[in-house]
Amino acid sequence: MEFKTHPAFLSDEELLRECEIQFLRRGGPGGQHRNKTESAVIFLHKPSKLTAEANERRSQADNRRLALVRLRLSLALNIRSAGVLGDQPSELWLSKCHNQRIRVATDHPDFPALLAELLDCCSAHAMELPAVVAHLNVSSSQVVRMLKQYPAAWAFFNQKRLEHGLPGLR
Repeated sequence: MEFKTHPAFLSDEELLRECEIQFLRRGGPGGQHRNKTESAVIFLHKPSKLTAEANERRSQADNRRLALVRLRLSLALNIRSAGVLGDQPSELWLSKCHNQRIRVATDHPDFPALLAELLDCCSAHAMELPAVVAHLNVSSSQVVRMLKQYPAAWAFFNQKRLEHGLPGLR
């Protein structure tokens, strides 16, 4: 499936327009209030069929925010749109990159989009770290650090390297 813009880059409103949303009751901590309200939230991203759920909070609004972050991370990990990579990194990437260092915390709203761009770049360059580093203008240690911030992305990266006949990184 090819996307004009990676879904992780979409605004909340644009991404939610592509989703089916369900509200459910879930058991667990939170007492009777939790069992009486539909506070659990499930997003189904219709174009990709990926889902994300949050039900650990008593508040539907809190669960909605958590589920949206989880959906963005899932999209970043599972959707490749290497065809939209330009000759240089995105404006978002450039705004977060200074002196060959990428500065973004995993809980920052931009993290999923930046992770998607990094993984798209890795995919476009057959997981060859020198080519990725050259394209994104960051050091290899910065690429590795960013991937390790989200363990599922690190595992994905190393699995793809193995599929390309390259050794996994530690």
